[in-house]
Amino acid sequence: PPHLLAKTPILFSAMSYGAVSYGVHKALALAAQRLGTYYNTGEGGLHESLYEYGQNTIVQVASGRFGVHRAYLEAGAAIEIKIGQGAKPGIGGHLPGAKIQGSVAETRMVPPGVDAISPAPHHDIYSIEDLSQLVYSLKEATGGRKPVMVKVAAVHNIAAIASGIARSGADIIAIDGLRGGTGAAPTRIRDNVGIPIELALAAVDQRLRDEGIRDRVSLIVGGSIRSAADVVKAVALGADACYIATAALLALGCHLCRTCQSGNCSWGIATQREELTRRLDPEEGAQRLVNLMTAWRHEIKEMMGGMGINSIEALRGNRLMLCGVGMTEKELEILGIRHAGE
Repeated sequence: PPHLLAKTPILFSAMSYGAVSYGVHKALALAAQRLGTYYNTGEGGLHESLYEYGQNTIVQVASGRFGVHRAYLEAGAAIEIKIGQGAKPGIGGHLPGAKIQGSVAETRMVPPGVDAISPAPHHDIYSIEDLSQLVYSLKEATGGRKPVMVKVAAVHNIAAIASGIARSGADIIAIDGLRGGTGAAPTRIRDNVGIPIELALAAVDQRLRDEGIRDRVSLIVGGSIRSAADVVKAVALGADACYIATAALLALGCHLCRTCQSGNCSWGIATQREELTRRLDPEEGAQRLVNLMTAWRHEIKEMMGGMGINSIEALRGNRLMLCGVGMTEKELEILGIRHAGE
């Protein structure tokens, strides 16, 4: 199957145009190109001026199918089917009509001023067989040249879910954990529904190995990847790469106000108001993202050096490099690691 080749095991996670400003997407695209990695469009389509960054772009197909058309699918390096996200498992999305104006409405292919509602389920997916049909439809639409990813939230029984996805024909499984940072997510859902990405990742990796199908898919994890150390831990637990979004927004100036749905973001990030979006310079933002990723890359190398490991491949799935502190026996069992001091 086709593969994504990233120079660093860190990708920019999905944030849709409309939920965030054009400047954010432009900064992410520029940074991804300079770093040799990828950024995800989210479910709001791709502004036509950003098609030139397609080789560093992952295009997303979600339940609302906003902005999805042939040219959009052809533009990206990979296609991601979004089933769920870590901050709000089991519920859909809602972009207020006040944010859907001008190029946002045009890109999403919805009337200006009308709320964009993403249903909780895909109305054409109610089984692994249905998912498989969509996977192969997307592959057929792009001539089989692009890998197809499936993104799900980390929830109870995630190992069985991932096993089904691996058999659906998907090339990559993206798992989004409990602490995903979607600023507009309902607080009670965000804090109580999902499970930590570490437990989900370990369970999925082990399940796929036990069934002899781990080599069929790559695993990308997100939701609480807040530092270079988190990347190292995730890779050692079996991840092929990590998604970051909150960390990227912090680099762009986000202050974690958690009022993204209001459209009044003072930092020009989660707003479409022109007087506010002007505050975010895409070029400066891209350089900040490059600085962040470069620093993380150096820190990852330093930590790997301390372990006596000289490549990401040697770290991947190497749980002997990890130990637990203050964990229960069950948590240690699921993670497949020993307690510190053993």
